[in-house]
Amino acid sequence: MKKIPFYLFVVLLTAISAPSFAEATFGPDQWLEYRLNDENNPVNEQEGIEPLSSTTFQTGDEIRSTPVVVQDRMFTGNHNTGELFAFNIQTGEQLWKNQAPNWVHSEMIYHDGTVYVGYGNRFFQDSALRGTEESGVMALNAETGEVQWKHSTDGEVMPTPLFHEGYVYAATGDTHLYKLDAKTGEEAAKIRLGSVVSMSSPNYSNGNIYVGGGGPKPYTFYSVNIESESIEWKTEFEDVYAGLDDVPPAISDQIAVTTALEDPKPMKFREVYNQFGVVEVYKEMFKSLIGERETHPEHMIYAMDTQTGKVLWEDSLGIGEMVKNNKSGAPMIYDGKVFVGSPITQKFYAYDLKTGERLWDFKNTVMKAPPVASDGTVYFSNAKGFVHALDTESGEEIGRKELGGTLAPSGPIIMNDTLIVGSQDSKVYALPTEEIRNSQDEYKEELPIEKSQLSYFSFVYGPPVILLLAVVFIIIAFQRKSKRVRN
Repeated sequence: MKKIPFYLFVVLLTAISAPSFAEATFGPDQWLEYRLNDENNPVNEQEGIEPLSSTTFQTGDEIRSTPVVVQDRMFTGNHNTGELFAFNIQTGEQLWKNQAPNWVHSEMIYHDGTVYVGYGNRFFQDSALRGTEESGVMALNAETGEVQWKHSTDGEVMPTPLFHEGYVYAATGDTHLYKLDAKTGEEAAKIRLGSVVSMSSPNYSNGNIYVGGGGPKPYTFYSVNIESESIEWKTEFEDVYAGLDDVPPAISDQIAVTTALEDPKPMKFREVYNQFGVVEVYKEMFKSLIGERETHPEHMIYAMDTQTGKVLWEDSLGIGEMVKNNKSGAPMIYDGKVFVGSPITQKFYAYDLKTGERLWDFKNTVMKAPPVASDGTVYFSNAKGFVHALDTESGEEIGRKELGGTLAPSGPIIMNDTLIVGSQDSKVYALPTEEIRNSQDEYKEELPIEKSQLSYFSFVYGPPVILLLAVVFIIIAFQRKSKRVRN
């Protein structure tokens, strides 16, 4: 039997081992749309890959978009400066830096060696044109950061574009959905929606693109058929006045879920009590007597049939104080449940996707970013720099970890049991999910406690009832005394 020459042995060994090396990258091979998939739940687990040690990646300015991890690279951009960064996710090394012409709130999606990113700002030129200075989409070489092309649009491209079959689709502040050739940036189609799109990143599913639109009123949700390049259906929300254009829809089982703010209403006394205490309840009761009660936005969640646009179910998350920017929480779908945080009510919610039944809620603080879920645990970040881990079935808090800055509206992702999230303190944080579950970091101020129904009636209606009974007792006692005096 002849011996195998050494060089052939090396070739065979390389051929056998090469696939395993190719599979050993940290992230997925591509990232084609907002938060990786239709459910907006960016999770990638590969057998044999260990979590990263706790680390941070320093950029130049605020991060307001979700970091994207592809293979061994992480891509992210900056809010004010428009700087674009690529890092080696394993070593932390900065690989390159470049510059977009305007703000970057868009993710840097990836396909076949190219990253695509939108740019623009939130300032209006008129009611149907949002975005000043330069707006558009650009493509960069993922290896070097070199710009391959730029396509200018009339309005901002703050939503994340999506890649599908050789084209990049971008929703804009000029009321259109653009279809661009991914290799050249040339415009293949410009589909008129009729609504300004703020941060509602388009979601592709089963031949259609779904996106929420804002003004001019009525606020409208759209389904666009990519083959015919036309609107297949649209659902108008007459009572909505904000938020629908901010929310990237989540889709699963032919159901699209989004949220929005409906016309302001007086806050229920119970909500006033929960958020501000009994004294404010009495003030509001007095204001209602004289007709001067303040109104507040009502945060709504909607689920629509992706084939018809019919609203399958809706629910009120509650009424609360308005916030600046990103006024409506972004939903995520996992294991047949919808998870969403409300900056208005300062609660985190779980719903049954099919029935719309509210399964549980968790009182916290202002939260705007979409959550992420894996292995029965859902993680959400908030504006105070904390990440919370909750049991997806019960809503019970498992752990919480303080990171830093304002974690909004950039949402966390999970790669190989490593949670990665961008912050407005200009850092990207990466840490093992186990570290979050095992932490119980204390808030600098106490976590709000949901007050019971008994507490509400006792403190709000108890004192007036006691006072009324005391007055009645005094009147009865006075009458009896007067009767004895007359006798």
